[in-house]
Parts: sequence; structure tokens; C-alpha cells
Amino acid sequence: MVKDLLEIVSQFIFFLGIVFTLLFLYKVFYIFVAFKARRDHSQEEKDVPLNKYAFLIPARNEELVIGQLIQSIKNQNYPKELYDIYVCADNCTDQTAKIARQAGAIVTERFNKEVVGKGYALNHLLNIIKRDYSSRSYDGYFVFDADNLLDENYIQEMNKTFNQGYRVTTSYRNSKNYDENWITSGYALWFLYEAEFLNRPRMYLKTSCAVSGTGFLIHSDVIKENGGWVHHLLTEDIEFTVAQIIKGEKIGYCGKAVFYDEQPSIFSESWKQRLRWAKGFYQVFMRYGKDLMDGIIRGKGNRVSCFDMMMTLAPIIIVSVLSIVGNIVVLLLALLEGEGLFNEYVFRGAGGILSIYVFLFSFGLITTTMEWNKIRCSNWKKIFYMFTFPLFMFTYLPISLVALFKKIEWKPIQHTVVKSIDDLR
Repeated sequence: MVKDLLEIVSQFIFFLGIVFTLLFLYKVFYIFVAFKARRDHSQEEKDVPLNKYAFLIPARNEELVIGQLIQSIKNQNYPKELYDIYVCADNCTDQTAKIARQAGAIVTERFNKEVVGKGYALNHLLNIIKRDYSSRSYDGYFVFDADNLLDENYIQEMNKTFNQGYRVTTSYRNSKNYDENWITSGYALWFLYEAEFLNRPRMYLKTSCAVSGTGFLIHSDVIKENGGWVHHLLTEDIEFTVAQIIKGEKIGYCGKAVFYDEQPSIFSESWKQRLRWAKGFYQVFMRYGKDLMDGIIRGKGNRVSCFDMMMTLAPIIIVSVLSIVGNIVVLLLALLEGEGLFNEYVFRGAGGILSIYVFLFSFGLITTTMEWNKIRCSNWKKIFYMFTFPLFMFTYLPISLVALFKKIEWKPIQHTVVKSIDDLR
């Protein structure tokens, strides 16, 4: 009886692994497409129209870093009269508003403890612009976090993609503090992989890319059609992405537009942030999963994009947790059946974990190798952090499990890495 049950559970775990391996194989295909896209990406530069933009920066107690971001925006190789900088000092108790004004931004202060989060601050800024600055007639809106820094050609490069007809465009996300520890490098390596081995191949294949947190451009028409910023789940970025894809929008990617952001270096802060992300993914999946499935089945031009987003949202972590629980059950049953069988399944389990580690390591290896010169870190650390990257990704398992059951609210992450764009060269 025990042996039969053991076999059923084992087969279930094996079948689960096969199904999801097949579903996610397309991301391996993306890597090969990315190599081709990198070879073919160079095109003849042409003069393009210069559009007018507004920068939207929600900031909560960011007095240490807000000045450096504004300075990097003011130093852009783009006509100064064609962009403005707006900062929402959101429930701040420090000198964020004062420093932002001194740096040259148009600042509004918002105090509301009932509805908190980046989405509400963004919508507040848009309402202020509509009310007080509508005569400036912006063509598009950049969205940035207060800890970001921009390469001096950022607007220039994004403007080129904007003029290709993309109404939403994301960009290349690098890190201010890659070399700090295994946590910051884990974040940074994932964002580099996301930019060059997910968004670049999507762009090349003419499917939709995905917005990730910060560093993106939205056409003013999209804002008007949406009625402002209406996305207020815990991950407003992925909610915005999914909502636009369901409508048939194709989000673009500009790999030449580079910005830098700060990653949490303390595990407790990382846990808090990624717990919110995991909960937000579940929220988006529950709200938009049916529409995405409908897009996969009935969608005309965006079936691939809907499938891609479904696989991004699909609770793969839940499946992983189920697999882990199943393996524990198998081990317990094998223990009851006999020591020899127990040892056999321990060996199998260790082999499974090792195979996942190697799989994740290969992603880190490819990304580090291809982005070697863009990573601000000593060579020995670049190599070392390839080996810690899978460990960072493994920590998503307990985070995602806790997120299933815990009530989570938006909380700010403290930013303390004070650097200028010159410090990153």
C-alpha cells in the first residue's frame, strides 16, 4: 500500500515538472533570439522629431538621493525646454520636497495615510499637471523612482523608440550597488537578464515587452485613454503591463537607454520588498488571469504576448512549493518503506535541487558574460556572484509561500546609496 502511494506521488511530481518545463522552454528560446537581436540591432541613425516630455517621480523620504536623480535628468543631451521634472513628495517627513525644489523640480506634496503607494502618487502628479500645467502639452511621461540615475543620452534614445510608434517603452536597468553583496547582485543580475534576454527578444519578435517597476515612458494618449494612473495593486507596474497587453498594446524596449537604481542590501528589506512583489503577482493573476486566458484563446495579434504574461504571472512558485511538499511526502513514505528506498529518494531529491541550481546558474552565467563590461563590479565579484545568484532565486520560495497567506501593505524601501552618474563610469 505504502509503495503504491509512493509511486503515485512520485509520478505526480514528475508529471508536474514535465508540464512546466515544456511551458517555460520558450524562455530558453528567447536567449537564442537575444543573441541574434544583439547582432542585428544596429541600424542607420536618422533624424527623428523631438518630443516634449514630463518626468513623474514619486518620492517618500528620499532626501539622500532625490537630488542626484534630478541632476542626472538636467544633464541630459536633449533640449532643456522640451522636458520638465515633477516630484510628488508623498507623505514625507524629511527634506525631500525642499531638496527637490532646490534641484529644479516642480514639487507637489501629498499627505494621505489612507491610500498609500506609488500608483496614488503618480495619479496625483498627473492630476496636478492636468489642472495647472495642461498648456505645456506633453507628448509623453517618464516614470522614475527617486533612487534612479540616468545616462546622459537616456531621453535621446527613448525618443527614438517613441517615434517608432511604441506608446509604452521600457529601458535598460543597471545597478548602482551591484558589488555590495549577494543580495544586491542577485537583484541586479535578474534585471539585466530581464532587459536583454526577455525584453530584447520580445522586441525583436515584435511581441510585447514588460514594464518592470521604473524607467519607462508612456504616451500621453495612453494616460488619457486610461483616465490617469488607475493601477493600484501592490505591483502597479506588472498590472499596468498586463492591462495594456490585454487591450492589444505592444510595449517596446530601448536597450540603449540606460538607467541605474539601488537594490536592497539587507535581507530583511529584501524580504519585505519581494513579499510585496509576490503578493502583487498573485493579485494581478487573480484579477487579470481570465482575461489573459481569453486573449490566448481568442486574441488576434497578441496571443503570444498574453501567453508570455500568463507564464510570467502563473504561480510557478506555488507549483514549486507543491513539488517540495510532494517530495517531503515521498521521503516520509520511503522512510516507512525502508532505509534503502529512503536513501534512493534522498539521492533523487538532491539531484533535482542540483539540476535547478545549474539551470539558474546558466542564466546568471550567460547574463554576466554578455553584460560583463556594463556591470560595475570587480572581476572576481562578477564570477563569485554568478554562483550566489541561484541561492538568491531560491529565497523566492519561502517568500512566495508566505505571501499566499499573509496580508501585505505597501511600505517604502529606504535608499542610502548616494552616487552621481559620474561615480558609475
